[in-house]
Amino acid sequence: MITAKIPSTAVTRPVATGYGSKTSLASSMGRPMTGAIQDGVTRPMTAVRAAGFTKAAVRGSAFDPLGQSRGPAPPLEAKNEDSPEEKIRQLEKKVNELVEESCIANSCGDLKLALEKAKDAGRKERILVRQREQVTTPENINLDLTYSVLFNLASQYSANEMYAEALNTYQVIVKNKMFSNAGRLKVNMGNIYLKQRNYSKAIKFYRMALDQIPSVHKEMRIKIMQNIGVTFIKTGQYSDAINSFEHIMSLAPNLKAGFNLILSYFAVGDRDKMKKAFQKLIAVPLEIDEDDKYISPSDDPHTNLVIEAIKNDHLRQMERERKAMAEKYIMTAAKLIAPVIETSFAVGYDWCVEVVKASQYVELANDLEINKAITYLRQKDFNQAVETLKMFEKKDSRVKSAAATNLSFLYYLENEFAQASSYADLAVNSDRYNPSALTNKGNTVFANGDYEKAAEFYKEALRNDSSCTEALYNIGLTYKRLNRLDEALDCFLKLHAILRNSAQVLYQIANVYELMEDPNQAIEWLMQLISVVPTDSRALSKLGELYDSEGDKSQAFQYYYESYRYFPSNIEVIEWLGAYYIDTQFCEKAIQYFERASLIQPSQVKWQLMVASCFRRSGNYQKALDTYKDIHRKFPENVECLRFLVRLCTDIGLKEVQEYATKLKRLEKMKEIREQRVRSGRDSGGGSRSRREGSAGSDSGQSCSASSKGERLSAKLRALPGTNEPYESSSNKEIDASYVDPLGPQIERPKTAARKRIDEDDFADEELGDDLLPE
Repeated sequence: MITAKIPSTAVTRPVATGYGSKTSLASSMGRPMTGAIQDGVTRPMTAVRAAGFTKAAVRGSAFDPLGQSRGPAPPLEAKNEDSPEEKIRQLEKKVNELVEESCIANSCGDLKLALEKAKDAGRKERILVRQREQVTTPENINLDLTYSVLFNLASQYSANEMYAEALNTYQVIVKNKMFSNAGRLKVNMGNIYLKQRNYSKAIKFYRMALDQIPSVHKEMRIKIMQNIGVTFIKTGQYSDAINSFEHIMSLAPNLKAGFNLILSYFAVGDRDKMKKAFQKLIAVPLEIDEDDKYISPSDDPHTNLVIEAIKNDHLRQMERERKAMAEKYIMTAAKLIAPVIETSFAVGYDWCVEVVKASQYVELANDLEINKAITYLRQKDFNQAVETLKMFEKKDSRVKSAAATNLSFLYYLENEFAQASSYADLAVNSDRYNPSALTNKGNTVFANGDYEKAAEFYKEALRNDSSCTEALYNIGLTYKRLNRLDEALDCFLKLHAILRNSAQVLYQIANVYELMEDPNQAIEWLMQLISVVPTDSRALSKLGELYDSEGDKSQAFQYYYESYRYFPSNIEVIEWLGAYYIDTQFCEKAIQYFERASLIQPSQVKWQLMVASCFRRSGNYQKALDTYKDIHRKFPENVECLRFLVRLCTDIGLKEVQEYATKLKRLEKMKEIREQRVRSGRDSGGGSRSRREGSAGSDSGQSCSASSKGERLSAKLRALPGTNEPYESSSNKEIDASYVDPLGPQIERPKTAARKRIDEDDFADEELGDDLLPE
């Protein structure tokens, strides 16, 4: 039934759709239906708005859910670079960049640039703080950035050894209560005081840092306690250091603390505690994998590739370094305590060896035995050293090779080349890749004169180990013996690139240049040599010799004089200096050098004759006469001295002239008789004369070669008039006008003999010799 007020809903009407219809009926309350069309616009349904319906949609419009028909989005609103927030943001970014650049410069080693960047970051950070205070509240200040800037600045000050500035910067951080965990930085302050050797303050700051670090951070606390113990050792407070290291070894034992504990017990001389500390050091776990892990268990290619990849990766290298460090600490500790823990060092070494054999470092026991032999060597007990090393002949190949190498070295030094060669062969056969064994074998071959074969052994040693400097040095000497000077020079120059300040290498280079007749280069390298060893008298005399050969007598005199100052017993240098002063008409100065020569060689009459001649040349005739008389008392059969005495007594008018003249005639007559006997003996030789002459010639040749070094200048001095020529007849004129002076200014100063080549026959086996320029 249709009422008058409420129309019936049963009235027939078209169904409204989402797109609308031509006509629609209003609801009873006048509210249009959801799908109705008002004014030609469809009202979207709420449930399908996400499908692309909009208020402005009209019937027949395209379906565009992404709104692509509307065109590009409007541009973003431009940043206002003048706004305070944007300026603060840019400045903060710049500060972070400066801190990062400072850290990178420090890691590259440019400490000065790192400090400049850190200072610049500090300045900009202070500007940033002021700007933030003006714009925002102080609570919004970036404390992390401030902390990083100050910490980096303090670190750079410390790296540049500006310790006062670093301490001030650290103090600023520590005093600021807003920085969390700032107390840890007191460790850095303690380290700075330790570098300044202010040990009391270092311990104070270490303890303050230890108090502020919670107990959960065990590793950090252990490290600080190690620093405290080391500082106590430096101050000599060994009991306090022992307490620190014992506490560490009870909580978290490690190699450094164990070694320092042994050092502390050694300092106080406690034998029992040293043994216990050594056992604790041996028991420290290494926490590394066994080598078996890197051995392939099967033929699986994938597994083999993985093992090959990890054989030498960074973790494996770290394991090797840790193991090498452990072995170094144990070996050093054993060598330190072995001589003091028992009645003799041999018993102490035996105890250490037994302890090591029962530990995880079994392979170190053999090394300790070899160190025991080396200790015998240092004590000059060669027999015990040899006996100890011979015990290893039945050991494994590595130990056998090391022991045989040392035995070969010992026998070579004792010039027992047959034994040295046999042990060198044993070392090479035990380990063909042992460069020291090959070097020793080359030395034994070199000693037998087979230089080509020796060079082959040295080359093989270099092929096995290119850093074997002993082999490279010895091959240079070999090439020099073979007169292959260019190759020898190349070897020594390569060695100089490795050993920049080796005096032996520098001398060899100079010597090769001298042999190549290039004195300028030889002088240049000798100058480098004396910059390394400025007190080496032989290097200085060699420089003087080269300058003398070049005609620069003033420079030659300078270096000869320096050589004489450091070693006033070199006859050649003394002879050169005396002849130089005579040549320059300063006979009074030459006297002191010839007097020193007469002290060094009191049996050589020529030095005393030179002293008397210098007195006479300088006009001191009475002193010359007294000197000649003294010479005559010491050498009564010296004809030259008697001739000088006769001449001087005649000119001065002394009564002893007749006595000296009689002695002179008697000596001359005896000399004539001896010469006649020699001539008669030669004449009666007959057919064997030529043979005797040949033998005598060979003997004289050997003698000449053996003594030419020390006698070359002396022969020239003896050839001067006045030393072995007779005086002319005397007259009543002045003494200098009537006879020829033996050392007049017209005499050319003779050259000194060349010294023996330095290290020409010396070979370094395990290491180069300690003597820089041995004879």
